[in-house]
Amino acid sequence: MSKPSSFSLRGRRALVAIKDERDLSIVRRQFERLGIEICIWQPGCSLPCRPDVMLIDDEFLPLASATQRTLPARCPVIALLGTETPSRLKLVLELNPASFLVKPLRSAGIYAALVIAFEGAERTNELKQQIVKLEERLRSRRVVLAAVLHVMHSHSVAEPAAFALIRRAAMEQRKTIEQMSAEIAANGSLPRATG
Repeated sequence: MSKPSSFSLRGRRALVAIKDERDLSIVRRQFERLGIEICIWQPGCSLPCRPDVMLIDDEFLPLASATQRTLPARCPVIALLGTETPSRLKLVLELNPASFLVKPLRSAGIYAALVIAFEGAERTNELKQQIVKLEERLRSRRVVLAAVLHVMHSHSVAEPAAFALIRRAAMEQRKTIEQMSAEIAANGSLPRATG
């Protein structure tokens, strides 16, 4: 399944927490044009929908209770800034916003903020997935190293030959080197066919 384009917003759902009625009407009008469904949220209440993006007015900050601070995972946040004081910006940064808009809102800039938020969230998620994969590889390399050392000692061979024995055993059994290394660590020896 292909991922949706950050530039195509039709069919997405936005959770909106805006105090000012004028700003809210501008957001509603722009979102209708873009094909985005709006769910209105009052902090402290349960989430009325499962959003793809959130617009949070800085007037609702700080989000005091734990339930208010529990925002949907992987959901980009667009902060609506009314003041640029350091204390207010610090509260906004706690939301980890993917983008922002300055109040009073105008229709110009809303599309750009949405695209930047979706693209930024997508890139962040890709980086997180890469980190998880690299951490898994790092953990598995320790297992491979332990297996290579075990084969080196048990077969009295050098490191390249020990690794070659593990690789050949993995190929014969149609397993990854990491899987074979884990088996060697668990069983204490290479499978008999390759020994």
